[in-house]
Amino acid sequence: MARVVVDVMPKPEILDPQGKAVLGALPRLGFTGVTEVRQGKRFELEVDGEATDEMLAEVHQMAETLLSNPVIENFTVHVDPA
Repeated sequence: MARVVVDVMPKPEILDPQGKAVLGALPRLGFTGVTEVRQGKRFELEVDGEATDEMLAEVHQMAETLLSNPVIENFTVHVDPA
């Protein structure tokens, strides 16, 4: 059994109001030195068998059609080594 991770983030040109809210809250909580925050999503998929190229291609298709909105988001797919 393998674990595949899909990380989804807003494209750089897309405004991220949640990230801006977190960025504004950090100094009020005493945290300094952070200049930008972008908030995204992480999906962990447990799949049967090994992480083959075919299985990773299928997860990529899942990410493209269901897990992300390709118009406003980018995503990466990788196998969790743990």
